[in-house]
Amino acid sequence: MLVGDDPASAIYVRNKLKSGAEAGLRTDLEQMPATTTLAELLAVVDRLNHSEAHDGILVQSPLPAAMGDDAERRVFDAIRPEKDVDGLHPVNVGYLVQNRGALVSCTPAGVIELLERSNIALAGARAVVIGRSDIVGKPMALLLLHRNATVTICHSRTKDLPAVAAGADILVAAIGRPGFVTPAFVKPGATVVDVGTTQVSDRALVERLFPPGSKRRDAFARRGSIVVGDVHPDVAEIAGALSPVPGGVGPLTIAMLLKNTVTAALARAGGA
Repeated sequence: MLVGDDPASAIYVRNKLKSGAEAGLRTDLEQMPATTTLAELLAVVDRLNHSEAHDGILVQSPLPAAMGDDAERRVFDAIRPEKDVDGLHPVNVGYLVQNRGALVSCTPAGVIELLERSNIALAGARAVVIGRSDIVGKPMALLLLHRNATVTICHSRTKDLPAVAAGADILVAAIGRPGFVTPAFVKPGATVVDVGTTQVSDRALVERLFPPGSKRRDAFARRGSIVVGDVHPDVAEIAGALSPVPGGVGPLTIAMLLKNTVTAALARAGGA
């Protein structure tokens, strides 16, 4: 479900529809204008909740500001837990807390998939998550904890943040601040996962992050904007492993969405 005309949201939804179709899933787009009221949106959610044709419901955020500050929470709460393929319903979050999660927030699940398939040891590792959002930071910390990592969650009020982060064997950056995590945040040899995806059109910022003649600067010159992560490019010189932006966590987020959809479909079919 896509409400409004946010360009980034339109791209994300297009990629999800494309990936779903390629995987053999039926994907339907419910596109609504920015003038849609919260009541109208909730009515569509209710219709899809009762649809036998649909196993999962995804509402693309952000919603238009005119819907109100609590619109996203009310919409996520209205989706039936068994169709909540974003893993954001309080019931599914509760299952995750108890390590019984079946439908888990897609980006953190994708990060775990990335780490495990890269043979990064999680048990006993010191992990630091920068960011405490309900969508990424908190579920990320829980997933790491359930795999026996020792987890610290950092945020804007954390004192001496670089020093805390530099103690991590695994560092996950999820704050939406381009290039914020510099080498001072990173222990040599640490695994760094960059969850940030910020569209940047500020030439001065791009020039601070990327040297002359680099591919990213060339891409900016051609397009006028590029997607930048939370991790400064210089971190690559000291990290033992670093996920790229774009092309790292993003595609895995979509893959986990498809996995959740299949999980939901199997559950609705009685596990057949």
